[in-house]
Amino acid sequence: MFTNEVPVNYTFSPSSATPHLTINHDVAADLDSTGAFEGPEKLLEVWFAPTATTLPPTAPANGLKAVPSETWVGMLDMVNCKILSVLESENMDAYLLSESSMFVFPHKIILKTCGTTTLLLGLQRMLHIAAVHAGFPFHNANSIEDIRCAATPYRVFYSRKNFLFPDKQKGPHRSWKQEVKYLDDMFEGGSAYMVGKMNGDHWYLYITSPNQQALTPPRTPQSEAEENEFIARIPVGTGSFRTKLPGHQDETLEILMTDLDPENAKQFYLEHASAVASDKLAAEAQDARKQAIQSLGGLADTPDEVDVFSNGVESDLNTHTLEPIEELTTEGHALGTVVSESCGLSSVYPTTEYPDARVDAYIFSPCGFSANGVIPAAQTEGVPAKSEHYFTVHVTPEPECSYASFETNVPGGQSGRTTAEIIEHVVDIFRPGRFSVTLFQDKAQTANPYGMGGDDTKSWAANRLVDPVRGYRRIDRIVHDFEDYDLVFRFYEREGWAGGKSARVGEPL
Repeated sequence: MFTNEVPVNYTFSPSSATPHLTINHDVAADLDSTGAFEGPEKLLEVWFAPTATTLPPTAPANGLKAVPSETWVGMLDMVNCKILSVLESENMDAYLLSESSMFVFPHKIILKTCGTTTLLLGLQRMLHIAAVHAGFPFHNANSIEDIRCAATPYRVFYSRKNFLFPDKQKGPHRSWKQEVKYLDDMFEGGSAYMVGKMNGDHWYLYITSPNQQALTPPRTPQSEAEENEFIARIPVGTGSFRTKLPGHQDETLEILMTDLDPENAKQFYLEHASAVASDKLAAEAQDARKQAIQSLGGLADTPDEVDVFSNGVESDLNTHTLEPIEELTTEGHALGTVVSESCGLSSVYPTTEYPDARVDAYIFSPCGFSANGVIPAAQTEGVPAKSEHYFTVHVTPEPECSYASFETNVPGGQSGRTTAEIIEHVVDIFRPGRFSVTLFQDKAQTANPYGMGGDDTKSWAANRLVDPVRGYRRIDRIVHDFEDYDLVFRFYEREGWAGGKSARVGEPL
């Protein structure tokens, strides 16, 4: 016999593959995902410079990464979410949040939140932090001491899928019209779009461009400004940046999935994850026992019982018992890692191709899953790879509101995997009844660095999504040709899917 029960003071190490992981135990202990949940996220991306190498002279060398994590807490409080853990790398910090994720680069911030979070209410504070704590220029105030002081963005993106439960939203998020008004009141030169069918699943996008002309409104006379308490909108893209940088590459792939297969969704329940972990430990213990017996050869009798957590001496582990909160939150991260590996998520960008890739995952009670991945950039000859790419996954598995999202900025074709292969890999994990794909890609790259496609009459983005997804039929396909970005939107439904045929639009038309 052998003992495979985990002692109460022995935990998985959440840092085994993530050496720069910091866990906020106090916040994680209070999480509970019980009840219907709005899975579709609000996604905000704010750029303060075109690249991490074109920061203004007033900013520190590491730009926004110089801002301590404690400083972001106040902004996230306005959004109504908390920091669970932080995965740090040289060129990016990945924050796992109680409601989704945040990524901080030297030159930009990506904030993605689900549920009834009030993401846009934190935008003004985000811009203020960028000016005060990261040294980015501002144009809407006379002094950095002014509480209204806000850094001038290079460009702004805001997007989301149509909500399932819009009546539960708060603040400016009760409708797309309200969100657009909120952004228009804040910025000059923004444009709003709805992509997809009005009476079906669709995707919203708000975007500003650094190429807008006459972005700063005429100065109001001081007397009139004081009388009316005039506050000018924040200009966008007024810096002297080059808008297109040779060799610079920016793209985002987003897969938004609903109506998950119930069997696949079970993987993201805490009870199931615990069972998988127990089986995994039992298998490892059995294997360790076999190896131990083989190493003894015929020189020793087979032991009646082997304790795989004991080496025959008193361990320091026995002298330190985890606090209840620490034990609970360590379990959430440890079981999140188990789920990430068992469901196939960790192999989307496998360590065989990306040896320095790291994943920070968390499973909620009683269900729900979030993960951030830090993926190294492609290594060129003589130049070390830098971890500046990411992926993020969030899952709401309950059948009445099942939803999963996958987002990445890893360039398509890197290490030989096409965009279509990544899509199929992710979709196979969840087997959704329906899903949409958006590929948003800049036009700064004049040639495909991975040798994919060759039709100059079409955008590279459009060419990359011509392949079908096995087991699914395409319902919708839309291509947008923006001034400096291409957008491809596709919507799919699983072949033979027995779900309802009417789309869950959720929001009034």
